[in-house]
Amino acid sequence: MSDLTDRLLRGLPGAAVVVDPEVTAAYRHDMAGFCEAGEPAVLVFPETVEQVQHVLRTATELRVPVVPQGARTGLSGGANAVDDCIVLSMVKMNRILELDPVNRIAVVQPGVVNAELSRAAAEYGLAYPPDPSSWESCTIGGNIGTGAGGLCCVKYGVTSEYVLGLDVVLADGRLLTTGRRTAKGVAGYDLTRLLVGSEGTLGVVVQAVLALRPAPAPQLALAAEFPSTDAACAAVCEVMAKGFTPSLMELMDATVVRAVNEMAQMGLPASTRALLLVAFDGKDPAAELAAVGELCRAAGASEVVPAEDRAESELLLQARRLSLPALDRLGTTMIDDVAVPRSRLAEMLRGVAGIAARQGLVIGVVCHAGDGNTHPTVVFDAADPDESARARQSFDEIMTLGLELGGTITGEHGVGLLKREWLARELGPVGLDLQRRVKEVFDPLGILNPGKTL
Repeated sequence: MSDLTDRLLRGLPGAAVVVDPEVTAAYRHDMAGFCEAGEPAVLVFPETVEQVQHVLRTATELRVPVVPQGARTGLSGGANAVDDCIVLSMVKMNRILELDPVNRIAVVQPGVVNAELSRAAAEYGLAYPPDPSSWESCTIGGNIGTGAGGLCCVKYGVTSEYVLGLDVVLADGRLLTTGRRTAKGVAGYDLTRLLVGSEGTLGVVVQAVLALRPAPAPQLALAAEFPSTDAACAAVCEVMAKGFTPSLMELMDATVVRAVNEMAQMGLPASTRALLLVAFDGKDPAAELAAVGELCRAAGASEVVPAEDRAESELLLQARRLSLPALDRLGTTMIDDVAVPRSRLAEMLRGVAGIAARQGLVIGVVCHAGDGNTHPTVVFDAADPDESARARQSFDEIMTLGLELGGTITGEHGVGLLKREWLARELGPVGLDLQRRVKEVFDPLGILNPGKTL
């Protein structure tokens, strides 16, 4: 280890190289449960591209694994350390380098926090739409690594649709520039899209060119209470089939509604088996809400409450924002991230309810209903080995269910360590073989975030 740190210090300031085990221990893992984390040899905080290149060259020469990290808000173990690795924290490369309202782009370093970019863009009447729930703390580099989504994906799409170009340091220290700054461009293979969602296994992002959009108008929301998740999912299908494009469409099952009620006294009736939240930010959101409200009633909604202004909308949406904190109060939580076709959302929710009953566990489901991305959250007592085992079994059964319904094992959280074995099942042998070959091209020694995804 002394040789490694000595070599790193040749190209990094002393304060950027940390070996104190009490400090490095805090950087061993992200927020995922059921994922192992190793003991890093050293933690580094580069501030320039050249320093990142030095770290990667050193790692290649000494054959030392490197685990890139952002804010460690991930939920799949993708940022977890492996034994004797270099943990490469990118949080100090946190500058917005350029914000161009004419070309509607931002050029940022990976440590920029999502919310900070959003606020900076807002000063120009622009917006960076991807909005993960951890947007106040997660970094753009981490968002790119996982291909993050958010509440607004149903209308505005996910991270991959906003990354125009990247500067990436490869395993051997070379600097690769991909993509473009123009609105259009189809020259060569799309390496930018390949790198988005690669979870630090192909290279280390040191700069990103991001597309911005005109800031949307304030949204208006409604809350619709349903006697069953089937009825709520039927309403979701009707909204989409009729051609509406809401800016947000979120669904909470009875378990989540009950947890939120207990935590925040929201006053939702105990008979509510599903709560659907729909918002619009177009030219006439009130008219769109009225039409969607009628669709909800026709699908069986027992109550439809439209907001009259932005303040009321925020109050309605507060229930959704409290979902995970409310479940966290019930015990240790394990969050899944399975996306299915919208048309099969009701089957997914019924299946999860069956798994919960069979395993004797609390499993609450909140989902981005507009794009079929569900977040079943298993609640259990981590101190109880039997309950922990049943929680893990429930997680696996949920993954199986999602694949059987034509879905995917992750809509926005990434594969990391948590879902590595499931990736092979989803891709199949040919897809897995090709992905491993791509990995070998970028990282022939296998030092970049080893053990993750593949």
